[in-house]
Amino acid sequence: MSAVAVDTPSSAHNPLDIVEEIVTANEWPFERAGEDELIVEIGGRWCDYRLYFVWQSDVSAMQFSCQFDMKVPAARRSSVNDLLAEVNARMWLGHFDVCAEEHTPMFRQTMLLRGSRGATVEQLEDLVEIALSECERFYPAFQFVIWGGKSASEAVSAAILDTAGEA
Repeated sequence: MSAVAVDTPSSAHNPLDIVEEIVTANEWPFERAGEDELIVEIGGRWCDYRLYFVWQSDVSAMQFSCQFDMKVPAARRSSVNDLLAEVNARMWLGHFDVCAEEHTPMFRQTMLLRGSRGATVEQLEDLVEIALSECERFYPAFQFVIWGGKSASEAVSAAILDTAGEA
């Protein structure tokens, strides 16, 4: 099967310019490492998160990741891989994986923008909000597996336990 390609100029503008406006408006510390890379630090409920935005103009795609401030010890990597399978089966947007170099869990998603005029503020806000929400939702599961010695299914069940009533 051959790929169909039409040589058309990319109409997507660099979405990192919009991300920088959002970050500045929220007064989050950030570094614009280059025209195509932006790094943001955000404090969460459970830990600090490092957000990476990378724009690849040649394919009109923005790669995004939200990295936990947590390391996966070598002895727990197999169990964390089981957890990734359990968690990712519950995901509708994006996925979790572990950074190969730093051994840190992260949420990842890529936005394809070819043929569009670029990402909207709302899309980028949603991207960050969904990532942070999912990271906060599943952070306890990573803790249960890494430090609590729980199985992946036990950790996911405990992490997403819905409480009934009020205290």
